[in-house]
Amino acid sequence: MLNDDQRAADFVFVPDVVGERFLKAREIAQAAGLTLANPDPDGPPISELAWRRNTTIQSQSPDPGIVLYRNDSLRVWLRSDLEPDMARKLDSPPPSVDSAHATPEDPPRIVTLTGEDPGEETAG
Repeated sequence: MLNDDQRAADFVFVPDVVGERFLKAREIAQAAGLTLANPDPDGPPISELAWRRNTTIQSQSPDPGIVLYRNDSLRVWLRSDLEPDMARKLDSPPPSVDSAHATPEDPPRIVTLTGEDPGEETAG
């Protein structure tokens, strides 16, 4: 394995991708010579986590301005804008429920299930 003294790659500065949508952050990272990566090395690729959701970058490591080698990984943590914001959820009370919404307009109909076709008449 090569140590850092033996690497032939160029140095690049880490861009700031926090707050960017995943696809835009990936473009920024690629333009800087880096690849976005899942912070969990045993987890799925970051693109697999981000492709279905409208995700934004919540945080990154290393911080912007740090020098890395070209083609190194920039670890990013994602936040899906489809998920509820927990702080806002905890600050607001739950919606009120009144009994009128829980009562059906028509009385329930009782249906007896039998093995017979409803159109058939039974001989007796």
